[in-house]
Amino acid sequence: MTPAAFLAFCGLALILALTPGPDSFLTLRYSLRGLRSGIAAGAGAAIGQLGWALLVGVGLAAIIEQSAEVYQVIKLVGGLYLVYLGIQAFWRHRNDVGVDATARVVPGPVRRAFLAGLISNLTNPKVGLFFLAVVPQFLPNGVSAFWMTMLLGATLTVIGGLYLVLLALVAAKANAWLNRPRVSRNLERTSGGILAALGIGTIASAAQP
Repeated sequence: MTPAAFLAFCGLALILALTPGPDSFLTLRYSLRGLRSGIAAGAGAAIGQLGWALLVGVGLAAIIEQSAEVYQVIKLVGGLYLVYLGIQAFWRHRNDVGVDATARVVPGPVRRAFLAGLISNLTNPKVGLFFLAVVPQFLPNGVSAFWMTMLLGATLTVIGGLYLVLLALVAAKANAWLNRPRVSRNLERTSGGILAALGIGTIASAAQP
């Protein structure tokens, strides 16, 4: 791969990272519970991209593309999971009513945040289709398609992960403002509503014939 082609792929990866989606909202949401939780959610989402690169590399994602049923099932599962996360945000906020700000801002479990980011990404087949549509254009002749796919997947993981970590750091810097009761309540509601809306939209698209 030429340096120009690699830089072009990095540009696409950066655009994908900057595009608002479940990964960004999850990272922001968990950042309200602590910097470590926010970074863990972002890291989980980034590693999920590497998982899709592995699937594409071994050809399993091609099966998903060719089987409408499998693709729809994955979309449905992903949509349900996003709705679950959205409802969870509302439920946590409801349980926090009447609790003072100091008690409410408790770092969330890092493992739970990591798994949320990972599962959210792995149940988003659009990431796999991105690899299927884009990666072949950057595969040079005479090289291992599997290892080159993994290299590009690692590149996407690093760029996406760095952006999400930066997002978590920015949220942590604004922690004093974000954790004001009214602001925190509105952010929890907004992020939960966005995640639920994304999930409902995914479920609706999965239900279409």
